[in-house]
Amino acid sequence: MRQLEDINVTGKTVLVRVDLNVPMTGGKVTDHTRIRRLLPTLNYLMKKKSRIVLMSHFDRPGGKFVPSLSLAPLVDAISDALGGKNISFGVDCIGPAAHDAVKKLKAGDILLLENLRFHPEEEKGEKRFAHDLASLGDVYVNDAFSCSHRAHASITGITEFLPSAAGRLMYEEVEVLSSIFSGAKRPIGAIIGGSKVSSKLELLEHLVETMDTLIIGGAMANTFLYAQGYPIGKSLHEPKLKAAALRILKSAKKHNCTVVLPEDAVVVRQISAQAECKITGIDAIPAQGIIADVGPATIERFGTEIARCKTVIWNGPVGAFEISPFDISSVNLARIIAKLTTAKKLRSIAGGGDTMAALSHAGLSQSFSYMSTAGGAFLEWLEGKTLPGVAVLLEAAGKSRKAKASH
Repeated sequence: MRQLEDINVTGKTVLVRVDLNVPMTGGKVTDHTRIRRLLPTLNYLMKKKSRIVLMSHFDRPGGKFVPSLSLAPLVDAISDALGGKNISFGVDCIGPAAHDAVKKLKAGDILLLENLRFHPEEEKGEKRFAHDLASLGDVYVNDAFSCSHRAHASITGITEFLPSAAGRLMYEEVEVLSSIFSGAKRPIGAIIGGSKVSSKLELLEHLVETMDTLIIGGAMANTFLYAQGYPIGKSLHEPKLKAAALRILKSAKKHNCTVVLPEDAVVVRQISAQAECKITGIDAIPAQGIIADVGPATIERFGTEIARCKTVIWNGPVGAFEISPFDISSVNLARIIAKLTTAKKLRSIAGGGDTMAALSHAGLSQSFSYMSTAGGAFLEWLEGKTLPGVAVLLEAAGKSRKAKASH
């Protein structure tokens, strides 16, 4: 992919697709990670005296204007991240209002356009909408890897109309995540948590073919335990996926991948902060019990397996971490990985919203080798899929090289 240095942005109006779909409470951003990660691209463009036009979606307004889902509150957060720089706001992302806002920009100025998903054409990937967006600028930069698994107009359509390149964050994400499957030091392990096997079925099937070790936690581990005949009480699981779970375990043996499942669990009658907890072996879960977290013996086993690895990928907490004390195992697991990473014995890569939240909760966001800003895109990349947003940038780069060669 072309990087910022490979394309002329000096004095140009640059459309930058970013991901500002960030956690907010009461109109205030509660996690600034994605905004901070955009700063290298924004600082470069300001240095080049570009007129910067930011485009993003927020939540799921369903193709209509929803005041509570406006991007307007993000203006202050972006301004603060840039040391108080003035950020202007466009009340629409296409049409006269957007064009008028862009015309007012001077060299180095930044404009944030309104929520792309207020228009149904964005998620439909309509070419006309992409053309309307492209008409606002001279150059297109995609710095939203976390959205690049979607074939939406602002992700895959604008490259047809404007010279295109990857922003700093986009290029970094692709470079780091590509290294997982080409050149990563082995043994390589993956830790996959979360609630449902169904949501990560393709991922698990791919990982047992490519990883040396696969650690499974969270409620999805219950389905694997159930498939093997363990009593799991009233724990969340997917009985219809029993055959799929057994198939994955069989494939793991075929590909010499060690699958590690919980050995003990924190069991409750109901998942709540005041619930009475009991640590039980997985062969002794009571009929009315619910698995809320993995137990200490499991974390010790997970730690032993991780210590054997040179590279580890983590997606998904291993318990109901949102509710204390069921965050204990995820925090302890994070500490184990962080300690090995700091000692330079392990390269650690984490991704996914819940994983980022768990690491932030543990105060260890800076202790991993790399933190991806992506959730769905991170998972699809790990599944071995080519992301539409990456594909169009590669195609644009190829066309550029051919054009230069012909001259």
